[in-house]
Amino acid sequence: MYYFSNAKATTCKEAIQRWEEKTGLTASEQKEIILSFQWPPIEKMDNNLASLAAVEKLSLSTNMIERITGINSLKNLRILSVGRNYIKTFSGLEAVGEHLEELWISYNLIEKIKGVNVLKALKVLYMSNNLVKDWAEFNRLQEIPNLEDLLFINNPICENIDVESWRSQVIRRLPKLKKLDAIPIV
Repeated sequence: MYYFSNAKATTCKEAIQRWEEKTGLTASEQKEIILSFQWPPIEKMDNNLASLAAVEKLSLSTNMIERITGINSLKNLRILSVGRNYIKTFSGLEAVGEHLEELWISYNLIEKIKGVNVLKALKVLYMSNNLVKDWAEFNRLQEIPNLEDLLFINNPICENIDVESWRSQVIRRLPKLKKLDAIPIV
């Protein structure tokens, strides 16, 4: 029987090469790159991502990534999808904070929201199914000046509260929101 733990992780360089072979395109020229569902999974974002100079939407979902790194030179990055990984913090986003508009980071291991204040251009944050437990952490979302669309269901903070109370609490704390948990705010 083949055990997963014996498999050597896929590197970003290998994932990019596979993507180019599969699509017949040059990754450095493309606006959208999908490196999700690698087998074996990617465990580390690294500086090979810097070769994706034109990328606006980068997906690294469903891998085994623990930290966001290697994206400092991605000046065109607007959407970063890193859902279904093992990410614990928002660190690593500082260099893209001025232009990143959407962060899809659901199904990770995030308890603390520290560091989101760098996300000056962020409008969409999908971070359902993480580990945020308390309102003090949740309130850090107030540090994201342009946040309009928040997906936050299935965090421990949502567990013992009915939907109406949840929505009114969030709307009170984040009055600029236009959509919460996929439902427009009227």
